[in-house]
Amino acid sequence: MSGNGYRKSEETRQRILAAALEAFGSSSFSEATTRQIADAARVSLPVLQYHFGSKEGLYRACAEAIVERYREHMAPIATRAREALRSNGTAAAARKHLKVIAGALAGFLIGSNEVKHWAHFVGRELREPGPAFDILYESLWKPGVEVTARLIARARGIPEKDPAARIHALLLISSLLAFQSGRKISLRVMQWSKIGPKELAMIRSALDAQIDAIGGGA
Repeated sequence: MSGNGYRKSEETRQRILAAALEAFGSSSFSEATTRQIADAARVSLPVLQYHFGSKEGLYRACAEAIVERYREHMAPIATRAREALRSNGTAAAARKHLKVIAGALAGFLIGSNEVKHWAHFVGRELREPGPAFDILYESLWKPGVEVTARLIARARGIPEKDPAARIHALLLISSLLAFQSGRKISLRVMQWSKIGPKELAMIRSALDAQIDAIGGGA
């Protein structure tokens, strides 16, 4: 395939993924049809099948695309945090890495326009697990909670396997969903018209305070 042909093929693939994320987010896996998705992406059904095979293949590809974008944004930060944990860093260092991770996650989930396109897809998998649940759990939710819980445990001076660390990790991460999937409610409660740089900075500041309270920092 020529360079121009490859670009067109990739553009088509991304257009189908975007249409699929919208369709699967609005409807369940069983309700959305590949015909509807193909029409929305302005391609024929055979073209969709060429790129993704079955509907389940397309659904799983949506989850894998989300995981890939998450890794691009968060993996370097999480890697540095794990290295600090392996080096037996201090509680203060753990709080510092925890703030960096939480702040980056807030920017990714709340401050990115891209996330809006697949937030409903992820939200539906949380509420009604489907073919993509294991992909998202193993590659996104599980590692995210794990590194956050380990940092919290180090900051609090408790064993990494202490259930309290995982509870705090889940509460910390899920608190961001109020400004993502619950954006309309949070905007009205805060009397904001949008979540821009100023609002995001306020959210990050609140996260830092929450982390200091978890870790006993100042």
